[in-house]
Amino acid sequence: MGFYSPQEIANYTVTSGSKKANYTVLQSSILGFEAGAFIALGYLLYIHVTANMPVEWGGFSAFIGASLFPLGLILTLLAGGELLTGNFMAVPLSRMEKKVRSRQVLKNILIITFSNFIGAIFVAYFFGHIVGLTENAYLETTIKLAEHKLEATFLQAFLSGIGCNWLVASAVWLSYGAKDMAGKILGIWFPTMAFVAIGFQHVVANMFLIPAAIFADHFTWLDYVYNFIPVFLGNAVGGILFVAGAYWAVYLKQEQSIAPIDKQSKHIDKFQKTS
Repeated sequence: MGFYSPQEIANYTVTSGSKKANYTVLQSSILGFEAGAFIALGYLLYIHVTANMPVEWGGFSAFIGASLFPLGLILTLLAGGELLTGNFMAVPLSRMEKKVRSRQVLKNILIITFSNFIGAIFVAYFFGHIVGLTENAYLETTIKLAEHKLEATFLQAFLSGIGCNWLVASAVWLSYGAKDMAGKILGIWFPTMAFVAIGFQHVVANMFLIPAAIFADHFTWLDYVYNFIPVFLGNAVGGILFVAGAYWAVYLKQEQSIAPIDKQSKHIDKFQKTS
């Protein structure tokens, strides 16, 4: 399995972020809907597998569920989708390189947030509520998972959001670095499995889980809003600061400062040859 260097990944991510920022509203909305639904389907798989596992298995059942959840991100990155957490890394990185404008970044984030929500809600309502895939025998697991997310304080949810997107954005970064599909899947799988097993909060995953519990007459939309704000902000910080900002400072900003020195060295060499 071949892979690109971190420097090459950084340059590719800038190009990817610019492409994302220049999609039409329709393109972004369709791809955002797909990604929101894919993440929701990954969570639905998690619920169905873990709900029927013996209580005695404890953390092992959570590990099995976490191992299956990456399906959503794999589908998003390989089949095609625009996911908010990934865009928190790629689009701002392109802005740091002055390839897109700030208003393009904000527009992209708003459109993808809304379309991810619609995709996740679609799965939660039609598959979860109407079909009953998050209710009946699976309701207890759905409620337990949602309650765990909602009981966190603002600070806890914010910090959890940072940890989540530090890993998820890194998964996107690794997928950009792989040269074949098998490498991309492995690059996506490990960090994504880790954030789920740890219990970090993902804003798009919560767009499915908490509404699924609300549709079953547990919790309220106000509860959801109180969770959405800190997790959204935490995911933003995790992607923008801890991945995009960190790698921009090392691989791209540093490259800009070195360029004039290289140019000056060539000028000196030329001078020496003519003297």
